[in-house]
Amino acid sequence: MSVEKDRSLNEVHHKIDPSKAGKKWKKIFAFFGPAYLVSVGYMDPGNWATDIAGGSQFGYGLIWVLLMSNFIALFLQSLSARLGIVQGRDLAQCSREAYPPAINFTLYLLAEIAIAACDLAEVLGMAIGLNLLCGLPIIWGVLVTLLDTILLLYLQKLGMRKLEAFIITLIAIIGGCFLIEMFYAKPDLHEVVKGFVPRLPNHAALYIAIGIIGATVMPHNLYLHSALVQTRKINRNHGSIMKSLRLNNIDSALALNIAFFVNAAILILAAAAFFNTGHHEIASLQDAHKLLAPLLGSKWAPILFAIALIAAGQSSTVTGTLAGQIVMEGYLRIRINPVVRRLITRLLAIVPTLIVIMVAGDKMIDQLLIFSQVLLSMQLAFAVIPLIHFVSDQKKMGVYTISKPTKIAAWCVAAVILVLNLKLFLESISDWMHGTTSLAVQMLLVLFVILVGILLLITIIYPFLLKRRARNISVHGNIPHTLTAEGIKPFSKIALALDYGDNDLKVMHYAMRLANTGTELVLIHIVESVSAHMMGNEADDYEARKDQEHIDEYVKLLEEQGYKATGILGFNKRSAEIARLIKENNCDLLIIGSHGHTGVLDWLFGETINTVRHMIDIPVFIAR
Repeated sequence: MSVEKDRSLNEVHHKIDPSKAGKKWKKIFAFFGPAYLVSVGYMDPGNWATDIAGGSQFGYGLIWVLLMSNFIALFLQSLSARLGIVQGRDLAQCSREAYPPAINFTLYLLAEIAIAACDLAEVLGMAIGLNLLCGLPIIWGVLVTLLDTILLLYLQKLGMRKLEAFIITLIAIIGGCFLIEMFYAKPDLHEVVKGFVPRLPNHAALYIAIGIIGATVMPHNLYLHSALVQTRKINRNHGSIMKSLRLNNIDSALALNIAFFVNAAILILAAAAFFNTGHHEIASLQDAHKLLAPLLGSKWAPILFAIALIAAGQSSTVTGTLAGQIVMEGYLRIRINPVVRRLITRLLAIVPTLIVIMVAGDKMIDQLLIFSQVLLSMQLAFAVIPLIHFVSDQKKMGVYTISKPTKIAAWCVAAVILVLNLKLFLESISDWMHGTTSLAVQMLLVLFVILVGILLLITIIYPFLLKRRARNISVHGNIPHTLTAEGIKPFSKIALALDYGDNDLKVMHYAMRLANTGTELVLIHIVESVSAHMMGNEADDYEARKDQEHIDEYVKLLEEQGYKATGILGFNKRSAEIARLIKENNCDLLIIGSHGHTGVLDWLFGETINTVRHMIDIPVFIAR
């Protein structure tokens, strides 16, 4: 199995160690959590429109579609969790290894578009919920959602378990609201049971069914789940891995069944309140909210609906933002300030929304929601197909490769998703083409469809044809083969701050010039993965292990040149850890590489030199 140095979601990687939980039930419970963060993507406001439309038009008849979507989601999420647990890498990182750079960048853009589309639905859901609950104008509600960024940062600072508890609380609020709504709606249980029998009354039902599946199975959840399962620290032996796989599957089953209950409750509510009363054309969230009170005879029905909508929007936006961090770090090997990453994700959703609302008004809200689901459906195949390739890879997965029957089932699921989502995508393109008289626009749409088709074929075929050795996807660069010394300076201990980048060779060469035969070189590297941020020096994730291997190689190279060298890893806070390790090891000189950026880029990517030099009382040599 391949190991990689650069992990996504560094702040919480291997943060939770089930082995330290004490009692057996607590150890098992420690594995539960990641799937709940994933499950909120299956009950976000983007799903509500299709559930309401299905219930109002066809009564209870499409509940079976929700159940089928849930099975598909559970199957795919189990594959995603398997990938993360076994390989220690998320879906974005594996894609970067498997596909050529141009295809990878395109897949990255599609993933970002999907996350922005998902975030768009959540922004609108929150804004609509605030409007329905307290009359806040939609445009102001959209702006209020910027505060989610601050909330998420605070929750992550508190720790992964606190973040998971927050999400589970919101899920409980959503479920509780709809449980009470069911009491008011009094659905026909006999008809509800009949709704589990597969049937499609007409073409319109097929279209709604496609929409439900497209809205239910979210591509960003596959990236997210493969990263979140790595927040659990496990031993790398066969028994521990199998136990982790089993418990994460149970976690997924419990969480996604809750999501199924919420979606089914929305559809049943729409069927009982609208279909049975002859209101067959209800599809918008605002119309549903207005009619709940008179049709169900309770003023609490619309209030609960609005509260559940706000909770759904809030919970989904947290996980969507985390997914954005994962795809950026995984595909591009770029790790930027978490605040900036959150703002980028949120602004990609807010800015288009504000423009549409200011130009066309609130009446375009429902069209925006539908558009967001079309974008999600377009991206889904580009996440599912690579996932199946990766968990089928005997070389990378070893004994944990999915079985042949599972592989066949996976490709059948992919085919169903591909056909249904292509149908929705092509029908949307066709509608846009008929809606314009511009030949240039029509030609661009045709070209767009062709390019998507080519990309899809490459995504499917390329891993089968890949014969050459996998590329090195380490963010830290290659280890040099030789080192030379050109001078000596009498220091007893020289600290070398290494970032595994282009400056490392310069740092080591300067150290060799300044060292004599009695000088000890103390190599320092700070692990900044999710786990390191959350667990500190207890982190033992994929990146920490590879970072240790990397620094050991550096030590070996220096020792071969006759130098006494020691490699030490620090965790989490870069500047503070460097200063602490320098003091603990009584170093009398620090050599650190120049990061090559200033001003706003210091804030964006992080700045070390100035911070460190104020925390220590020894000379600092900047290698340029």
